[in-house]
Amino acid sequence: MKLEGLKILYLLAPEFEDLEFWVPLMRLQEEGADVTVAAPQAKTSYTGKYGVKAVSDIAFGDMQSAEFDAVIIPGGWAPDKLRRYQPVKQVVRELYDAGKTVGMICHAGLVGISAGIVQGHTATGSLGIKDDLVSAGATWVDQPAFRSGNLVWGRVVPDIPYFCKELVAALSEYRQATSK
Repeated sequence: MKLEGLKILYLLAPEFEDLEFWVPLMRLQEEGADVTVAAPQAKTSYTGKYGVKAVSDIAFGDMQSAEFDAVIIPGGWAPDKLRRYQPVKQVVRELYDAGKTVGMICHAGLVGISAGIVQGHTATGSLGIKDDLVSAGATWVDQPAFRSGNLVWGRVVPDIPYFCKELVAALSEYRQATSK
């Protein structure tokens, strides 16, 4: 399993995009990653845009960036809520600064903007946040998924397979580089 031994932080808030949450999460688990779901409250159920529920493992206040190898942020309406929490912005920034993987799909770039990590990067996501990314100093491209430094970008739901492929590749490379 390519990601065995890696600890991944996965962010959750109400009205997350159901597929952008569940498909990458399951793909990471399939490769052996240990995924921890963080939300405003621990052990709480949150409902996605289309009614699928997800339960948090820990609360945002309990996140410690040193415990994780990456953070993944799904889209939907959740990123606009996620970026309002100081612990979210802090952990995303700390993981980014440590050279660890930050995965963002669809509207998740809003969290990257608020964490101050997108300037100077090539970026994508929902067309609805293009202007926000450009205003934050990113260069917008209309591509399904790619990496820019330690950021892994995905555009929208139909691009989830490409996002997952980039995510697994980036994390696998990180695992190889840090296991020596």
